[in-house]
Amino acid sequence: MQVAFENIDQSYGKQALFRQLHLTIPSGKLFTLLGPSGCGKTSLLRMLAGFIKPDSGRILFGGADVTAVPVNRRGVGMVFQDYALFPDRSIVANVCYGLAARNIANDQATERALAMLKRVGLEAFADRAPSALSGGQRQRVAMARALVIEPKLLLLDEPLSALDVKLRVELRSMIRELQIEAGITTVFVTHDQEEALAMSDQIAVMDRGRIVQLGTPREVYSRPGTTFVADFVGSANLISITQELPASNGLRRLASAAGVLLTNSAVPFQAGVKLAVRSEEISFADADAHIGAAGDGQLAGVVEHVEFRGSLTSYTVHTRAGMITVASSGNRDQRQRTRGENVLLQLPSDAHLVGTA
Repeated sequence: MQVAFENIDQSYGKQALFRQLHLTIPSGKLFTLLGPSGCGKTSLLRMLAGFIKPDSGRILFGGADVTAVPVNRRGVGMVFQDYALFPDRSIVANVCYGLAARNIANDQATERALAMLKRVGLEAFADRAPSALSGGQRQRVAMARALVIEPKLLLLDEPLSALDVKLRVELRSMIRELQIEAGITTVFVTHDQEEALAMSDQIAVMDRGRIVQLGTPREVYSRPGTTFVADFVGSANLISITQELPASNGLRRLASAAGVLLTNSAVPFQAGVKLAVRSEEISFADADAHIGAAGDGQLAGVVEHVEFRGSLTSYTVHTRAGMITVASSGNRDQRQRTRGENVLLQLPSDAHLVGTA
């Protein structure tokens, strides 16, 4: 089922959150609203659920206007951050709740609930109370309860944020598998860019009530549209560009405070433009090169900080263009740099130019 927001206006007191917001969510996809706290992503989710009515505009489910349709008639399943399970009911009774509200016979409801609990690996826990389960298990119950009613739309409100890292990785795989299997249009709200990149078919990056970029995870990460997106999704290094110079060997030459940089980006030069360079795409130039030998596409600097992260080592390098973060793989760079060492950084030619808006 395709979902759409049309001309949505929403204010809280004198503070306008949305102004003429348009957004279409494709049928059967996992669509993520990604952004910092206060950007409006949860408000949009609550509008879809029916908890909030916009000041003006329409919400469409499959072309039908549901703006005034109450919560219990929207056919929506929702999973919350805090699970929202009934503490005085068994696990199977929790999963049966939505079926009972739809007047499904007890025997049939129990059968469907047990089948869904089996699907999420919790059939053996059916008679236990929520308090006897771990956080990850309770979130599985919440997913089972949302899916058992066979909703037309599934809403996920930061469902993994209360879990530890290992559980988050396990459950995001389970959620994605269940969503693909059921083919349900799913809207996922998160401020965690790693979750968004790992799980989504499409991502809408939000900032202060506006959708600033819409695309696939690869598009948003590799081709950010603004400095906000480049910094929020993956924390790119942003290098200010002062002017464009004559091209060389098919690459554009850009002047910065630290020298000439190269790119094949097609984004036109304008005031305030910056070069967005991902830390994992920067390499160290020949270790024997003299620090004064920085050529086009290179930055000279001094290592300020070293942080070992297992498969990666993170370096913070002070350059005339500012602090640059480098994520170096042991497979790519066998020699560890040390604090205070002079280095040459080789920037990729496919680094992307971004504007401020």
